[in-house]
Amino acid sequence: MIALFVLLGLLGLLAVFLIGSYNKLVLLRNRFKNAFAQIDVQLKRRYDLIPNLVETAKGYMSHERETLEAVIQARNQAAAAGKAAAQNPADGQAMAGLMGAEGALTGALGKLFALSEAYPDLKANQNMMQLTEELTSTENKISFARQAYNDAVTVYNTGRETFPTNIVANMFNFVAAVLFEIEDAAQKEAPKVSF
Repeated sequence: MIALFVLLGLLGLLAVFLIGSYNKLVLLRNRFKNAFAQIDVQLKRRYDLIPNLVETAKGYMSHERETLEAVIQARNQAAAAGKAAAQNPADGQAMAGLMGAEGALTGALGKLFALSEAYPDLKANQNMMQLTEELTSTENKISFARQAYNDAVTVYNTGRETFPTNIVANMFNFVAAVLFEIEDAAQKEAPKVSF
């Protein structure tokens, strides 16, 4: 009879451990998904600002059509990659696609701002100054959101990899999350928007 109570007690402890570990992993996964949602909000704000920026620049830089089209194309690709990553931030391929698209967009914006230096009237345009100020603010918010996301991913990945929680993670298919990193050192800098 005592052996039965001991066995039931051990099974009860095992059940409590499994439930606690599972719930902890769910909590951590939801935190990093929420952190990604914050990045997504700022990226959408950035994507909304870019067409206005290009429209403002078009009047002054009409013969720089290739650069303007490259910015819009990079913006559209980044928006599509962002939508795919937002559906499942734990998908490594979707996150890699987003990181690549964001790098291309940053590069295209950098070229636009470098070319705009040759147009003093554009630099003095009130609309352009306001848009670049908003874009700078958004870039800062994106940086903070990326940091919060990467922190949440690190906590989640550490939780799913530590023993004995890793057993529960493997049992219930909790996959590793991917950090939001930019590979190319030139792309790590936010576009310069000084006018």
